[in-house]
Amino acid sequence: MSAVNEAVARAAERIDEARRTGIPCDPVRVLLPAGDLDAAYAVQSVLTERRLSEGRRVTGWKIGLTSAAVQAQLGVDTPDFGPLMDDTAVPDGAEIGWGSVLQPKAEAEVALVLEHDLTHERHTVADVIRATAFALPAIEVVGSRIRDWDISAVDTIADNASSGAYVLGTRPVPLRELDLRTAGMVLERRGEPLSTGAGVACLGNPLHAAVWLADTLVRLGRPLRAGDTVLTGALGPMTGVEPGDVLEARIDGLGSVRAAFGRSEQEGDAR
Repeated sequence: MSAVNEAVARAAERIDEARRTGIPCDPVRVLLPAGDLDAAYAVQSVLTERRLSEGRRVTGWKIGLTSAAVQAQLGVDTPDFGPLMDDTAVPDGAEIGWGSVLQPKAEAEVALVLEHDLTHERHTVADVIRATAFALPAIEVVGSRIRDWDISAVDTIADNASSGAYVLGTRPVPLRELDLRTAGMVLERRGEPLSTGAGVACLGNPLHAAVWLADTLVRLGRPLRAGDTVLTGALGPMTGVEPGDVLEARIDGLGSVRAAFGRSEQEGDAR
């Protein structure tokens, strides 16, 4: 086994142990070649294969690092991506068990559900529009297996782009009825605004993010397919989550979606 492959295996095991035990781990960037995003994606692939071997299935893809400010913070100039798994999809308003996502944070996004494959070497916005059956409002619950969110781009990519869970709204809206670039968003906790933004915050338009993902996955030999859900990226800043929170995201033209979090075991014992 080469030194890089051995490092990838060690990093994958560190993250997977954190997932299994619920105890966040040290950063994996110290195990991998400095700044090596390909090695980070190799770790992600190892972990994805493990999940598939456990009976899970890929339901789509998430796009991260769509904010220029976050890219600058992590020292990259491109978004990242990771697969969505069926057991991380949560119905609108259903309880997300506290502890099921490590160190959770939430962000509101536009989700696209595809009707056709996207297999061209280079895609246009028109290609994405034609391939999309409908859009939905979404809350992504991001989580990090890395202790205290002490992450670089290498860490978050290896850790499945910090994917935790996702909640989709239930009213599908055709893209012809939407202007995603100007669509405003507010994410609230019981009426208190926590995060605001608009589609322009996501690579200038959520459709641009989808084009980037479609091109990237074709280059990697695993193109977007009909039926895939694409979380296109945050429309505003992430917000922290506390036990018992009920968050609601409203996106212009798309309606609303709720994410409800269970109470911690300690709170349950206190009652």
